[in-house]
Amino acid sequence: MGLAADLEHAQRIASAVETFAGRSNALSGAVDARVTVTVIACPPYADALGGADVFSSLRLPSGVAPALVLEPANAALLAAKILALADPVVGARVEQTQAAGRQKVIDADRSLRA
Repeated sequence: MGLAADLEHAQRIASAVETFAGRSNALSGAVDARVTVTVIACPPYADALGGADVFSSLRLPSGVAPALVLEPANAALLAAKILALADPVVGARVEQTQAAGRQKVIDADRSLRA
């Protein structure tokens, strides 16, 4: 399969596509320009650029609008939330995951205050 076939396949079966590429943040914009499903950009951090490379995921031409999430786990959560719009089972799992995360923060706060 080539890029065109992969994009066509994603368009048919996906509600969202998450992009993550090694040395270029251009992938997300290129994919978003070719599909109508949600594209979630999760660019890797580049030490050499001090994070400034993320601007290539922010400054995009008109009509190209991938979502940008910097942490892979949060990008997965966003994808799950998109899927949850059509699947209540996924929505319930998202709700459980977020409740567990909130409880973890509350517990950590309590232990710091003790």
